[in-house]
Order: sequence, then structure tokens, then C-alpha cells
Amino acid sequence: MNWSYLWREWIRPLGGAVVLALFIIVFVAQSFRVDGASMENTLMHGERLMVDKLTYRFREPRRGEIIVLNVPGARFIKRIIAVGGDTIEERNGVIHVNGEAIDEPYVDNKTNMNWGPFRVPEGHVWVMGDNRPRSNDSRGTVGFLPVKNIVGRAIFRYWPLNRISGV
Repeated sequence: MNWSYLWREWIRPLGGAVVLALFIIVFVAQSFRVDGASMENTLMHGERLMVDKLTYRFREPRRGEIIVLNVPGARFIKRIIAVGGDTIEERNGVIHVNGEAIDEPYVDNKTNMNWGPFRVPEGHVWVMGDNRPRSNDSRGTVGFLPVKNIVGRAIFRYWPLNRISGV
């Protein structure tokens, strides 16, 4: 067996591909599977997304962005509703940020609650699912989410094929 040939033609290229794939998954982008109904009808259970892990290294998260986040023992997908310094509350089912009702055309299934106002600490965000009655989010166990717990920003849905689109 010619080890020089094996190294040059097989081992080195495969090793390089593995290192490159690991670099991309850790630092650039990663696939994510939607699990559950908390983001319906925007994102459905079982859909697959590409998550951008670079954006928040260069800028702060923004209201309205859909993110994947780490919570103890799980990864969730939610929408950012408020950022550090914002005041958030719900009055009769309408979400208010800094005293103004926000337009949420992506929410089909609202709650009719009253809570807040809460001030989001700097370096944190307030997240909620688009299917409010079926979402464990900042109103529940997630609370004020530290920005460091954001995995990345959902940018592209690639599965199922009939729903390919940007997010």
C-alpha cells in the first residue's frame, strides 16, 4: 500500500473537509429543526431552517427577528419582541413596547392577558412564540434572555421543499 498516495488523495482532503464543516457549524451557520407548535403559523413543526451564527458577533439583535436560543436542557426558536432598555407589557391581548402597541401580523393565535410593564435589562431580549397560547417564552421559564444565549438568527427555511423561503 502506498501511504503517500493514500494521504495525498484521500486522508488529507477528507480531513480538510471535516475541519471546514466543523468550522462552519461552530462559527458560521447551522441547520435547525423546528420542534413543536410555538411558532405556528410562521414556522411549522418539522420544518428545517438555516441559522446564521455570525450576525450577532457584529451587531445587536433587533425586534422582530426569529432566533434560536439556548435554555437549560433545550434549544427553542422564538421571535424577539423587545431588546435591552425597552419596556414591554400586554394589555387586553395587545403587546406594547415602550408604550406603543406593536403590529403583529404574524400572530394568528393571541392571548387575552394583562401583564407588565417590565423593563428589559441591557444585554437581554424578550422573546415570544408566534402561537402565543402554545409558547413557553419570556412570559414563562425563559424570562429575560441574555444575548449570549442566542445561538443565531433564522434566515432560511429549506424543508419542506414546497415552503422554501427566507424567514
